[in-house]
Amino acid sequence: MKSCRGARTAVIVGAGVAGLTAASALARRGWRVEIAEAAPATATSGWGLCLTGPALRALDELGLAGRCLAEGYGMAGITHVDVNGESADRVQLPRLIGAERPAMVGMARPVLHRILRETAERSGVVVHYGMTVAAVDQEQELVRVRFSDGTVRQFALLVGADGIRSSVRALLGLATSLDYHGQMVWRALVPRPPWATRIHQFAGEVNTAGLIPISGSQAYVFLTENGVGHSALPDAELAPRLRQLLGAFPGRVKEICPLVSASESVVRRPVQTALLAGAWNRGNGVVIGDAAHAPAPQMASGAALAIEDGLVLAHELACHESVGAGLESFVNRRARRCRTLVQTSVAIVGLEQAQHHHKAYPLVNACHQQMAEPA
Repeated sequence: MKSCRGARTAVIVGAGVAGLTAASALARRGWRVEIAEAAPATATSGWGLCLTGPALRALDELGLAGRCLAEGYGMAGITHVDVNGESADRVQLPRLIGAERPAMVGMARPVLHRILRETAERSGVVVHYGMTVAAVDQEQELVRVRFSDGTVRQFALLVGADGIRSSVRALLGLATSLDYHGQMVWRALVPRPPWATRIHQFAGEVNTAGLIPISGSQAYVFLTENGVGHSALPDAELAPRLRQLLGAFPGRVKEICPLVSASESVVRRPVQTALLAGAWNRGNGVVIGDAAHAPAPQMASGAALAIEDGLVLAHELACHESVGAGLESFVNRRARRCRTLVQTSVAIVGLEQAQHHHKAYPLVNACHQQMAEPA
């Protein structure tokens, strides 16, 4: 198996956004692809997310942008509101899939996963749930993989798409730190207020809140809590505490507080980032998505990077004689773009914590314009 143009087999670890996109993109180029996913098939993940222009552009290449727009909520941009409840800035995002189509779409994360999973399976991808990788050995131009069920197999390509705490990253000997930034982000699914037709972000005296529509009837509220340690709270305390934090904001945020009571669940997660400073690959193994570059959520573009990774990976492997050369080219093509977004997201965290929101607005806009450039 000296050439990646011959019979090609790949195993992807992780059936998230990055893994499923990469699986479909590789399968369409003739790869035989399997996914090992540690979670059961019935597991769901998160409330919602934004697919910014770069994500839609990549999904359009897979023929999926239309489905995502139909099942999500199309938007044109972001409205920033100051601490007094007054509009402070409006960001109009680039429309990358046509002037008549939305610039971005908010959608329920389980819906996106269903679309990506169905597409992968129709492309012949096999997903093994309840399974992960326990050990990896490079054998010339193959990767020998021992799975958690004890089976051992060889593949031409190993892709770690298993998130910020990637086990594949460690198995490949690629090291990076997980950086906590003194923020906890809260999310709750709520009914969509009629005025929520775009992303609304509200600056507070201490924290930042926002609302993102994900369908005609639903939205999710988020709150970024500053100056807190990395800690957990009992589930019973989450909704009351979120309502309390939202109650400190003026104007429309107060309308959201009663809606949180109707939410079936409230989640609270640490704002952490990871960025591989050197190679993302070793031998015929590579990590993509959050395993290689996990941004803070402030730029709402982590999914965009993950989706782009999958398509660019398949493209670069098709353009090179060997898997190793394709992986080197993939990392070289992606590293600067992903580093810029992660670093920008961290800079915005700092500006939020310093209450310099007016300095963050142009940074957000400039980064979105930069992300509009070809991947």
